[in-house]
Amino acid sequence: MVREIVVYPDKRLKLISKEVSSFDSELHTLLDDMYETMRSKNGVGLAAIQVGVALRALIINIPLEEKEGEHDQPKENTLEMINPVIVEQDGTEKFQEGCLSIPGVYEDVERAKYVKVEYFDREGKKQTIEDDDFLAIAMQHEIDHLDGKVFIEKLSFLKRKKFEKEWAKKIKEKKI
Repeated sequence: MVREIVVYPDKRLKLISKEVSSFDSELHTLLDDMYETMRSKNGVGLAAIQVGVALRALIINIPLEEKEGEHDQPKENTLEMINPVIVEQDGTEKFQEGCLSIPGVYEDVERAKYVKVEYFDREGKKQTIEDDDFLAIAMQHEIDHLDGKVFIEKLSFLKRKKFEKEWAKKIKEKKI
């Protein structure tokens, strides 16, 4: 089921999500709904808080290729991360990011180039993944959501002020 996406400046995006303790059918339904929701918006990642659920769960599905404006993202390629923790990181790089909770906004953000993350899968089995490419950026972006942060908070003061002014105007004009 496609769920409604929480849009900035909704205060729920500031919540620090709670650890998942039960790897049950309710969690599985949430993860499945998150996949459907992410796909419906052509996204590559989604944290549970973005559909209004304050749990430390996120999904990422890097498209294989783009077909006629639509991402090729088979469900079996979806990385489901429960209670993820970055255990190692190294280097820095800038990458243009966007967010389903801040539609239409893309900005360069500096993050770690390499990350190693420990997490649990939907069955509660401990996993480790490491990456130094787009997946590393996506994992950091989604984990930030679990900690109540959105990517625009990483912008410089001036860029952030410019964004806030433009965003307020879009909201006022009901363009969001």
